[in-house]
Amino acid sequence: MLSPRLLSFDVFGTLVRSRDGGYPAFASILRDCGAADVDVKEFEEFWEQRNIAHYWEPYRPYKEICELSLAEAFAHFGVSGRTQLIQRYFDLYAGFELYPDVVPTLDALARTRRLAIVSNIDDDLLAATSLRRDFDLVCTAERARGYKPDGTLFRYLLAHASVAKEELLHSGQSQFTDLVGGKPLGLTIAWINRRGVELHASVPRPDFIFSDIASLIGLLGGDRHPST
Repeated sequence: MLSPRLLSFDVFGTLVRSRDGGYPAFASILRDCGAADVDVKEFEEFWEQRNIAHYWEPYRPYKEICELSLAEAFAHFGVSGRTQLIQRYFDLYAGFELYPDVVPTLDALARTRRLAIVSNIDDDLLAATSLRRDFDLVCTAERARGYKPDGTLFRYLLAHASVAKEELLHSGQSQFTDLVGGKPLGLTIAWINRRGVELHASVPRPDFIFSDIASLIGLLGGDRHPST
């Protein structure tokens, strides 16, 4: 049975419902730019892909990356607008909801193991979310001065984990950041595939695949449906 001493988690899309929660901001931006006919989901998806591409570059803060990616999305979809409108997305962070399984699962896991979060984010945006709990270790791109895909943020995690690499289990939803960045470093990773997407052929295979984080309870030898 797997018995890690430290459990680390991606935040956005794994613990916090950010993808669909962000659609209102992008819909508002497109309306104000006279581009309400642009599909908001396709627009957001392209914007996120550009974010991930910029994670590989020399470090710049997440908010700056988001603004740069918005400019690129405008150009791609033929939209004329101010990139400062990305602030509408940041303003939504306080309202992003947690997935229903997050609080009971983390409460149950925290009874026997240390918990960490690992996020491609600026500290102030992380603090704005509804993830109101203390973690044993907080790893952000701002603190690591780098992001997940090239391994920088995961190397920061390993340097501060105070456990051997084999005693750490990371769980995350993004195959192009969590898996691409963590598996080459030898991390054990559970892919939390809440959206049921296919694993891209270029991505290293995860050690486990789950549709939620509640499944970690069963993996680690407990009741899969912890009570609140």
